[in-house]
Amino acid sequence: MKIVMVNDCAFVGETLIKYLPEDFKVLHLKRSRRFFDKTFRIAWKILRSKGDLYHVHYLLQDCYLALKFGKKPIIGHAHGTDLRCSLRHEFWGRIVRYNLKYCEKILVSTPDLLDIAGEYREDVRYIPNPVDMNIFYPKPLRSSEEKLKVLVAARCDWKVKGTDKVVRALSQLQSEVETYIICYGKDFAKTLSLARKLGLKLNVLPKVSHEEVRNYYWNSDVVIASIGAGVLGMVALEAIACGRPVITYVSSQYPEYKDFPLKDVNTKEEIAEAIDNVNTKLWQKEFAYMEKNHRAEEVAKRISHIYNDIAS
Repeated sequence: MKIVMVNDCAFVGETLIKYLPEDFKVLHLKRSRRFFDKTFRIAWKILRSKGDLYHVHYLLQDCYLALKFGKKPIIGHAHGTDLRCSLRHEFWGRIVRYNLKYCEKILVSTPDLLDIAGEYREDVRYIPNPVDMNIFYPKPLRSSEEKLKVLVAARCDWKVKGTDKVVRALSQLQSEVETYIICYGKDFAKTLSLARKLGLKLNVLPKVSHEEVRNYYWNSDVVIASIGAGVLGMVALEAIACGRPVITYVSSQYPEYKDFPLKDVNTKEEIAEAIDNVNTKLWQKEFAYMEKNHRAEEVAKRISHIYNDIAS
């Protein structure tokens, strides 16, 4: 079966392609965020493509174009901002709603999106994001040092990722922690300014490739991921896979996360307390959850069953 995969999100598509059974041949149509690339060039690629099934990441213009070009069947794969934000936008909202209505199947990458998409159709399915454990795998913790080495790994976005809460929490522990932050995100400058105001020293790390970021995880004692939507993102999952305990906001309202050991950490006080109490047992429980639910091989199997069901 020939699959045409369009766009990607957090390397979910690339990981799935790597682990799909050999009888699936995949053409991956990628694009950047540059205007020409995400408009005319991707439209031309989609128009010329031929496949037995189309799997489109994000319910935005790529999915809309594939539908308008008569490409069928189409799986629309929602990853977050398309449903949490774009759905409410005056212009983009119409496109997202159109895609929700006319795709043969809608997949969502986090459980909070089930209710949002479920307002428009009943057959929405949650598929956990895949973690490639050939790239992200555990290494022993560093030898004990005086200060805990903390990596702020989610992009700097105060509204979506809660980076300001993280900085305020770490400022309460600055005598106990050595803090590192990756240089990316629209609020990076604001984050540095806030840290200076609070007297927290942030050691800035350059943004690196998806594979190379594992070295940042391995060189830390604890990783702080998103304190935002209440769901497990790829940063948290891949850091856990690398053998590091992760502090992130996971809401207890989602039954899909009932076995995740750390839930409802959402305020600066709760973040500080979680960092202060971090230990190997926390990581072991986080890793057990990640391995059970997010191994790339198992997620790819589930996707392959969906492909076969739709194409049959």
